[in-house]
Amino acid sequence: MIVGLDVGGTHTDVVVLQGKEIVCKVKILTDHENLLDTVCFGIFEATRDFKPQSIKRLVVSTTLATNAIVQGKTEPVGILVASGPGINPNGFAIGEHYYPVSGAIDHRGKEIASINEEEILEIGKKLESSNVRNLALVSKFSVRNPSLELKMRHLLADNFDTVTLGHEVSGQLNFVRRIATAYLNAAVAGISRNFYEAVRGCMEHQSMQTPLEILKADGGTMTQESSTRYAVETILSGPAASVMGILAFADRTKEEVVLDIGGTTTDIAILVEGVPLLKPLGIRIGGYNTLVRALRTVSIGVGGDSWVRIEDNILKVGPERKGPALAYGGTEPTPTDALVTLGLVKGGDRQRAAQGMQRLAEQMGEGVEEAAETVISKTCDLILEAVQALVDRVNQMPVYTIHDLLEGRVIAPTGMVVIGGPAKELAPHLQDRSGWPVQVPPDYEVANAIGAAVARTTCQVTVLADTDRRYVYAPEEGHMDIIDWRARTEDVVKIAFRLLRQKALRLGADEDDLEMELLEDYEFNIVEGFYTVGRNIRVKAQVKPGLIRPYREAAV
Repeated sequence: MIVGLDVGGTHTDVVVLQGKEIVCKVKILTDHENLLDTVCFGIFEATRDFKPQSIKRLVVSTTLATNAIVQGKTEPVGILVASGPGINPNGFAIGEHYYPVSGAIDHRGKEIASINEEEILEIGKKLESSNVRNLALVSKFSVRNPSLELKMRHLLADNFDTVTLGHEVSGQLNFVRRIATAYLNAAVAGISRNFYEAVRGCMEHQSMQTPLEILKADGGTMTQESSTRYAVETILSGPAASVMGILAFADRTKEEVVLDIGGTTTDIAILVEGVPLLKPLGIRIGGYNTLVRALRTVSIGVGGDSWVRIEDNILKVGPERKGPALAYGGTEPTPTDALVTLGLVKGGDRQRAAQGMQRLAEQMGEGVEEAAETVISKTCDLILEAVQALVDRVNQMPVYTIHDLLEGRVIAPTGMVVIGGPAKELAPHLQDRSGWPVQVPPDYEVANAIGAAVARTTCQVTVLADTDRRYVYAPEEGHMDIIDWRARTEDVVKIAFRLLRQKALRLGADEDDLEMELLEDYEFNIVEGFYTVGRNIRVKAQVKPGLIRPYREAAV
């Protein structure tokens, strides 16, 4: 059996799958003040009727890192940046403990200026005196030579809890994004480590020995042990869980919109022939541009529990949430109350819901049921406006899926798949107002947890070769070796796939479920004077994001 758990803004969902059958599903309120208790209670409730040894896989998707970054509740980070000549490193300052330092690497990866050891040690003492326990160490062009970052780590690591190196967070070239990504990783590394160690403790208390896996922003998973080194990759795992939960039901002949309508937000994504879109360079979060690869999703502040009111004679839905719906003990009307008032949702206190709609109806000059219909229409219109805005933005730039660059492709969705608590009730309204067929898959209310449970372990590697200098280097892996001066792209591709396989197995992948593919391969001549003296070769490979084998084979 496998277990998937997804922490949402309103509810936390847990499912237990035996083969392709859901044998248990649990939905509980999310306590953001005590997320650990929510997760541990959810695991206990879902698995208490099963033998611990029968649980073979447990995957968690949480809002932990996302909330910490967005709410400014991260841990302090000391960040040392060696930029070299040509740019002002103060222009990229981030956090309260930012230190430009000496040292430089050129664009070929040659160290042209070393670090000043006394300077580094002095900064380390300042950070210790300020009780800063986390470090981010970044040098420009470290993806071509990490020597400066490694030297700084050697000098400082023993005195700090976590150390993030810029070249390890991504093999992409982008110095500014690398600074932000390394900083954010260090800022949430300790939080993630402590949280997942505590979850592991809850599992052991229940005699559950299966490895704990964490869902990432690209829809793949990684082990608990990797979640500190790559903590920043777990941001936006909730929207990723939405997409993964729908993949098995996607139409592989169409372009479709994915909607996950929760209590607080609606997450929106697009599938092209059953494949999610990707932000390959990196996502933006908390005002920072990063190098974190993620599925391309958008979240808007519209959900079943969004606050509905009249402001300046205009009906407003969200983005704030004032608590649960009136029908479930809340204090302000919501779209859920509109559904309850119309009898579309059978649970809850219909009288309280109708009273909330009555207050709105009086301000709108409508009857109660008419006001409820207007609230539902407004809710659907806001969602569909956000869908169209996402489609327009996607079509303004090259379209990437998790597998390919679709050059010249214009995205024009012709259908929707909707999950989340109010999905079944809102689907007919969304269909009427959009003109698209809308599908609500089985177990739609816990699809996120299903997505977490069945997501495959994913990863990528970038391999760079300079045949003139005769080295080959995989920055994220810290791998450097000698390469023959006659090497060509196909030789570097073989190295990339070997390293990718090793990394995937280390992160918890199933050896029989490694669907590896080449993402990029570039080869450029190195010219000095009038002669070609070697080649620069860049290769990127990945294990495809997707579903683990039994569920992938069941997908339509």
